[in-house]
Amino acid sequence: MTFWSLLGRPARQSLARVGERAVFAGGATLLKEHDVTDHLLVVERGCVKVTASTSEGYEAVLALRGAGDLLGEQAGADGRPRSASVVALTHVRALTLPLRAFESLVRADPSIGRAVRQVQSERLRQADRRGVVAGGEDTSRRLAALLLDLGHRYGRPESAGGVEIVLPLSQDDLAGLVLSSRRTVSRILEQWRAQGWLTTGRLRLVIHEPDALKHEAGDGPA
Repeated sequence: MTFWSLLGRPARQSLARVGERAVFAGGATLLKEHDVTDHLLVVERGCVKVTASTSEGYEAVLALRGAGDLLGEQAGADGRPRSASVVALTHVRALTLPLRAFESLVRADPSIGRAVRQVQSERLRQADRRGVVAGGEDTSRRLAALLLDLGHRYGRPESAGGVEIVLPLSQDDLAGLVLSSRRTVSRILEQWRAQGWLTTGRLRLVIHEPDALKHEAGDGPA
């Protein structure tokens, strides 16, 4: 479920009329933590990561967002500085929406406001679920589920039958997404490499044994 998928054609057309399309190269910052800006974004193509800085100076990855997702709506709603940065992982095309024009459309078309609230509610549920899972499941299970999901959403078939995850995610990024430490994630990946389940390189990961990862995630046969 994405913001764009919740909208009907008239609402989409209204947003497209007030917005401007922008293109971002991989590695570019779309929104910057602590900035005060007056626009929102809807991703039309590509993938971004949402990050936030900790008090120790560590950059934690909070989420990945893709086509159809709304970005920056919280800062737009309360006028406060942005609580997270959004960085392009791939080439990204997005619709930039001025805050005032967006608010006018929300007042004119209640379906847009409902879509925003539904997205915010779902993200809160996801955040709660992540907290529960982090306390009750081991890291290897969460990591296996994450890699399978990334392979499904952003995978590219390899000639040898594997699936390459075509996102430049570091081990720090993976650790943030599964709420663990880089050291733990590195140890698990090393074990899986030794078993032949996957291979890794610099910002590159290829899954060779998805069934083994499904078993590890508790979602399939060994």
